Amino acid sequence: MTKLWNAWNDISLVKRIVAGLILGAVLGLVVPGLTGISILGDLFVGALKALAPLLVFFLVINSLAHQKPGKGTNMKTVIVLYLTGTLLAALTAVVASFLFPSTLVLSAESAADMVAPGGITEVLKTLLMNAVANPVSSIATANYIGVLLWAVVLGLALRRSSDNTKDVLSCLSDALSMAIRWVISLAPFGILGLVFNTVSTTGLGVFASYLRVIAVLVGCMFFVALVINPILAFLCSYKNPYPLVFKCLRDSGVMAFFTRSSAANIPVNMSLCKELGLDEDKYSVSIPLGATINMAGAAITITVLTLATANTLGISVDFGTAFLLSFVSTISACGASGVAGGSLLLIPLACSLFGIPNDIAMQVVGIGFIIGVIQDSCETALNSSSDVLFTASAEYYHRRKTRKQG
Repeated sequence: MTKLWNAWNDISLVKRIVAGLILGAVLGLVVPGLTGISILGDLFVGALKALAPLLVFFLVINSLAHQKPGKGTNMKTVIVLYLTGTLLAALTAVVASFLFPSTLVLSAESAADMVAPGGITEVLKTLLMNAVANPVSSIATANYIGVLLWAVVLGLALRRSSDNTKDVLSCLSDALSMAIRWVISLAPFGILGLVFNTVSTTGLGVFASYLRVIAVLVGCMFFVALVINPILAFLCSYKNPYPLVFKCLRDSGVMAFFTRSSAANIPVNMSLCKELGLDEDKYSVSIPLGATINMAGAAITITVLTLATANTLGISVDFGTAFLLSFVSTISACGASGVAGGSLLLIPLACSLFGIPNDIAMQVVGIGFIIGVIQDSCETALNSSSDVLFTASAEYYHRRKTRKQG
């Protein structure tokens, strides 16, 4: 078994994932009734979600407990990149919506059973309340704002602890990292199950009415991933950013595309950061933080669907108001993880800028769930891959500054 396991791990993970992807698609087309295969995807995502909060919690505590006084940090640069990237993504969506205006097919159906936030104040209040939630509850519910806050508090408190205590923390972090590596090595089977479930249960006909808006959404996300983000990365490193961009998209974005979960992709991103040779003390904080506030894909979704709703209803939107919408989308997107339903349930908040009734806005939320197989997959892939890209860019920027000063 050991030889078989080692042989399996010797094959490139990307090649194994591609094989699982192809096999899942074929099985979904040929034997769609074989629903037991989809459990592989549920098990894989479930295992990642179960381990990720614990991994983040103990990695952050361990990093801060071992951090020497006076050691530099790049968190300010990381946060600036996260927020700048999200704002530029929203502005990209505004420009694309003006260049390629799209409309929606609104029906009598609405997402009446869902409750959208009443305003930005409510979104921010939810975010702050999640930050001070019970730490055990935060770990159990994958509330990463709460996990991060209490991990930082405990990590700082344990700086003066004994070496034996710090050794225990290191051992726990190493054990969780090893467990995550075992789960990630089984990713091809998980991808097989996820792709099978999507292909066998989702007909392509449902997307026909929304092809234009899907094209605008996906086009904006590709533009941000391949143009905006590389420019930001170049400004930090002064090097060709595309090798790093493509590696992040391949190793992080592909996995996030199929899991459709930023939380599940946190361990994948941490593993990628380690492979890139980044400082664990820094990425153990910036990666889970990015899963919370680095929401370029969410900002695009909120902006495009809101402007498409305005077009459908014949509401004239000037560029100044649309520019304001991009700021609202940015702030809302940063709080998306604190709201049940993520970015889609923040659409009514943005629609309120144009006086669009809540019942119509909630119909748009329903449309969002219909096209979510494509929209949410691309959104998560963009968000998650840029977490690693900006974490690496911030570190390269500080390394360049240090060399310059030296």
